[in-house]
Amino acid sequence: MKQGIHPDYHVIDVRLTDGTVVKMKSTWGKEGDLLSLEIDPLAHPAWTGGSQKLMDTGGRVSKFKSKYAGLGF
Repeated sequence: MKQGIHPDYHVIDVRLTDGTVVKMKSTWGKEGDLLSLEIDPLAHPAWTGGSQKLMDTGGRVSKFKSKYAGLGF
């Protein structure tokens, strides 16, 4: 590994939205800094693996599907 080109990897404190503080390794900040999250990782689909649902507002998706139905999409 080349010396001097990699960021410092250290332990920081991460405060979740419910007030819980967790220790994690990161390249953010300095050793012992506190990072406060604005999005709850326990409920956000990016962390829970949930899927997004497509909302068909005004029938636009239905109109698109019917318009291009014969093309085999």
